[in-house]
Amino acid sequence: MVRSFFAKKTAIPAGPLFGGTLAACGGSDGAGAGASRLLAASTEAVACYTPWNSATAYNGGGKASYNNVNYTANWWTQGNNPSTSSGGAGSGQPWTAVGDCGTPTPTPTPTPTPTPTPTPTPTPTPTPTPTPTPTPTPTPTPTPTGLAKHALIGYWHNFTNPSGATYPISQVSDDWDVIVVSFGDNAGGGNVSLTIDPGAGTEAQFIADVAAKRAKGKKVILSLGGQNGSVSVGSTAEATNFTNSLYAIITKYGFDGIDLDLENGVAQGAAIQTYLPIAVKNLKAKVGSSFYLSMAPEWVYVEGGYTSYGSIWGAYIPIINALRSELTVLHPQYYNNGDIYTPYATGAIKAGSADQLVATARMLIEGFNYGGNTFAGLRPDQVGFGVPSGRSSAGSGFTTNADVSNALNCLTRMLNCGTIKPLQAYPDFRGVMTWSINWDRYDGYNFSVPTKTVLKTLP
Repeated sequence: MVRSFFAKKTAIPAGPLFGGTLAACGGSDGAGAGASRLLAASTEAVACYTPWNSATAYNGGGKASYNNVNYTANWWTQGNNPSTSSGGAGSGQPWTAVGDCGTPTPTPTPTPTPTPTPTPTPTPTPTPTPTPTPTPTPTPTPTPTGLAKHALIGYWHNFTNPSGATYPISQVSDDWDVIVVSFGDNAGGGNVSLTIDPGAGTEAQFIADVAAKRAKGKKVILSLGGQNGSVSVGSTAEATNFTNSLYAIITKYGFDGIDLDLENGVAQGAAIQTYLPIAVKNLKAKVGSSFYLSMAPEWVYVEGGYTSYGSIWGAYIPIINALRSELTVLHPQYYNNGDIYTPYATGAIKAGSADQLVATARMLIEGFNYGGNTFAGLRPDQVGFGVPSGRSSAGSGFTTNADVSNALNCLTRMLNCGTIKPLQAYPDFRGVMTWSINWDRYDGYNFSVPTKTVLKTLP
């Protein structure tokens, strides 16, 4: 997302296949809870680890016990009960069961049952046919109420750029299902602030406009990112400030949640990988179950881990893993970044092509390998793709309306696929993100109108 002509430029350490600069755009339940444990039968007592505490944050390799079972944390986790959130490597669960612990209960020797004295056989009373117990339908992880099944998501400029001056949110077309306000600002020490551009009207008008859009079933959220969006979340104190300042903003303006486009400072081993998830979890706890969380990193921060896992390559993966339960939709930016390597082709796939959009969506839904690990796929409804709204809004990676349509139809019903196809149709695939609402209006709605038409036809 950008405040300049296209987007902010981010210096990228060269990987084995890529180098140069990237322009920034401005995270399933995995294998399921309660994965089986393969434990060897033993009568020897095994010491239990320290009992699990829901208030304790466990880093990868951390140990805890629960109900006489020892567990090891796969990555940072807090509040995830090991007994319902465990699985082996690649399961996407934060815990792995190590084995039973504590003193096992010996099996008692059965007492011989005496032979009963025969009694006369009474005339049996007919047994009524039992009413079958219905099998309950599994309840999927809920998404924010009212979110369109196939959503059109766009960024609204809270600043002036070559697409024109800021204008009131009331003037945003109702084709947009999610309006992402760009951007919150770095107020220091993990704090976030928001100043409304005068072009959007008075503060009171802005608040009323947000409420009116939400009354129509739209989601309005605040994005953290862009040229001035390098908010630091590198300590417990900064995480607390991040949570509290954003909660105040959400409460004041009536936002549904936030969008994470924070990339400056996100790298392997950086403190933000630990403290940003803590801050977001605490924010959701304050806001409640309706909290909306999206992420829009450049693809190198996610699928780039398949190519080279280190530095910024794949650096968002630990953040996504830690926030799987909170994540509404992940829609990486696939423009201004060059062609993409995936597991489904020997060479790089052209950025902006239908094959590229299908391939990268497959990676996020079906999983992929990175740095000796496995990224467990997200739910299809947690995945979208990010493309530019037109040739003016991005320096590269322009995607035609035909390619957007073909990719959506291929992913949701296996129609109009190119060389690359998903393993199956994903009718719950969430939709499309674009930079930006303002550029789309500048270009005469050349993106939003045809894309919304396609989204309405999907299953």
